[in-house]
Amino acid sequence: MTNLFQTYKPFVIGAIVVVVALLSSVVIVPETHQGVVVQAGKPVRTFNQFRPDVPYGQTGAGLQLRIPFIEEVRMIDRRVLDLDMERTQVLSNDQQRLQVDAYARYRIIDPVKLVKSAGSESQLESQLLPILTSVLRQELGRRPFSALINAERGTAMTNITATLDKQARNYGAQVLDVRIKAADLPEGRPLDAAFTRMQTDREEEATTIRAAGQRDAQIIQAEASAEAARIYADAYGKDPKFYDFYRAMESYKKTFLQGEGQSTMVLSEDSEYFRQFKGDR
Repeated sequence: MTNLFQTYKPFVIGAIVVVVALLSSVVIVPETHQGVVVQAGKPVRTFNQFRPDVPYGQTGAGLQLRIPFIEEVRMIDRRVLDLDMERTQVLSNDQQRLQVDAYARYRIIDPVKLVKSAGSESQLESQLLPILTSVLRQELGRRPFSALINAERGTAMTNITATLDKQARNYGAQVLDVRIKAADLPEGRPLDAAFTRMQTDREEEATTIRAAGQRDAQIIQAEASAEAARIYADAYGKDPKFYDFYRAMESYKKTFLQGEGQSTMVLSEDSEYFRQFKGDR
């Protein structure tokens, strides 16, 4: 038996070496990751790289071959990832100090560029976090606090997403969205002072709006009165006798029907005041 082993020993050792070499050359690339083959510190090719126009299962996941001991395969996530920003203080355009908590969602679309520029996913995150914080401060610093609670907030988030995405492309990543989880005023006296200042500003704004409304109402009323006077003048000018009759009837109405008190008025029968009762002469 010993002689038999000695005889086939070279073949057994050779078979073991071949099996080890085969096992070392086979790499399993999961569907959720993309592999970058690195040789002598430089990326040479990829496995299962993300392509938006190619469905899952058709981009090269599964068993792949590499040169053992020469090529290294680095796994890069191809799913949508989250980038959580630490709670930071932002000064708004109306001098409000806000505590902002935000996050971004991104995907690695060029793993080769990622390996060349950042090296790994954790290093990419450490590069993007300060950029997100800086872009957020710049964009919110140009807007008042009220912009975070109205439709203008959507515009701000779009601008932040576009700016961060432009920077992320340098690392082979694509930023899909940026959202603010919370934007609160600091607790304590600064918060109370901020609310007082906001209340004062709104009261001043309301006073200005009411004054403008009263001014506009007076202008409209004056214009309407002038237009009414013009219309009356045009109408009465077409028939002066009817206008004289109408004015006399209005005077009689106020004198005899709407008069108050115990006053007595004595007029002669040929008084000009009663000329409408006498008919035309």
